[in-house]
Amino acid sequence: MSNPLLSEVSSSGVPPLTDQLLVLPVGAMEAHGPHLPLGSDLLQAEATAKDLARRVRCVVAPGIPYGVCPGTRGFPGTISISPGTLARLTEDLTEGFYRTGFRKFLILSGHGAAAHMAALREGVGTVVSRHPEVRAAVLCDYEFVYELRGKDAPATDGHAGLLETSRVMALAPEQVGTARPSVEYRVHRSVVGDPSREDWPDSVMGDTRGASAETGRRIHAHVMDRLVETVATIFGGA
Repeated sequence: MSNPLLSEVSSSGVPPLTDQLLVLPVGAMEAHGPHLPLGSDLLQAEATAKDLARRVRCVVAPGIPYGVCPGTRGFPGTISISPGTLARLTEDLTEGFYRTGFRKFLILSGHGAAAHMAALREGVGTVVSRHPEVRAAVLCDYEFVYELRGKDAPATDGHAGLLETSRVMALAPEQVGTARPSVEYRVHRSVVGDPSREDWPDSVMGDTRGASAETGRRIHAHVMDRLVETVATIFGGA
């Protein structure tokens, strides 16, 4: 079974594009503490998409490296774009892939901010409303990672915490620094506006000191099993 990247698709050697699932990885340029790279979200989304292509028939498109990052935009290194910009970019890309021949789309985000996910859904939703034959889904792989809260990490674990640190250690160990921060996130979810440095002193949620590549491999395996199951449910024999 051929599972090509989009750059490898040609007019021969692959099934008709209308039968193929197009996976678009999406990330963010976002601070992840002193130990993880700014591009951690796209790194994880692209690795997940490529692993998915080894298990189901799909084509992986080049990813979107920028996203909507309202909570971390005060930290050095974060480059946050507006929801409208991301929605329009997602719409334009999906429409372009539609003109190429694709009819099934999975927008796979490694960044899960609410405004970011809403923008992705808005952009894809515009294409779906324009072309009713299109079937599309938008999801964040951290929907599956965070199923392991209270199991492989404390229930309060979050952004750049133990789960994410472990996963990046498994996927790209050469990009993980030696620092293992432990940060208490003290912002109530009902508070409006960016968190203060007193309430969130670093762009980390949780204690990363117990992170390990072994834990990361177990986390990523869980994500892949759940993603394959979800793709089968939504798209059938993709």
